[in-house]
Amino acid sequence: MRTPRRRAPLVALLTALTLLAAPAAAALAADSYVALGDSYSSGTGTRTYFDTTCQRSYAAYPELVAKDRPNTTLSMQACSGAKTGDVLAKQVQALTATTRFVTITIGGNDAGFSSVITECAKPAWLSNCAGKVSTAQTYIRNTLPGKLDSVYSQISTRAPSATVLVLSYPRLFNGEDCNAATWFSPDDETRLNATADLLRDVTKTRAAAHGFVFRDAIPPFIGHAVCGSPEWLNGLSNPIGESYHPNTTGHKLGYEPLVRSVFG
Repeated sequence: MRTPRRRAPLVALLTALTLLAAPAAAALAADSYVALGDSYSSGTGTRTYFDTTCQRSYAAYPELVAKDRPNTTLSMQACSGAKTGDVLAKQVQALTATTRFVTITIGGNDAGFSSVITECAKPAWLSNCAGKVSTAQTYIRNTLPGKLDSVYSQISTRAPSATVLVLSYPRLFNGEDCNAATWFSPDDETRLNATADLLRDVTKTRAAAHGFVFRDAIPPFIGHAVCGSPEWLNGLSNPIGESYHPNTTGHKLGYEPLVRSVFG
């Protein structure tokens, strides 16, 4: 009769420990983080990639944020060259009802910002910078809002419980061009920076309409744009695809703190 009497307290103790462990196990469940978007989120410009097709880098801000949050699992969907249609066709499928965090940069490729930069980098007598910028700004005002709404609606539908953080792009220029092979005039730089401001404003408005958090990347990059000291944005680079994107410092000191201000 002694064995049952001794086992009863033991069984009770084990049961209590199991009940205590259940909430602890739930607390340790990994936070799901999905990084959507284009080259500014994939890490183009950092020069080292674990996925060369999409130029995804461990130095990109989503990877840095996830690494500093041990209880977070990252699904890196952002891809260099992505437009809103690519996010809808290839990226949002990673979102689920259990997704907790989402980040996204998108819209620059839709507006043809790469071709605008290429045009404005030409000598004045070969360039139609003003015309290209005007076309891009018209697109940003009139067409991009609907494209963003389509993406944001899908994010809300697929990840209804997630904290969604929409990030803007920095201004590229501080007022000088120190690259020997480009010919950005002060007026060109002003136009391009104004386009970044317009893209920010449109993105911010649409993000707010969907109840998303927005963070502006322009302020932290002031003084650290192309030719800045230190430079957080690459100027004309080799290979050419690295040009006009955040470098490793830009992701670490420019973008990561913006994300951590929301996700912790």
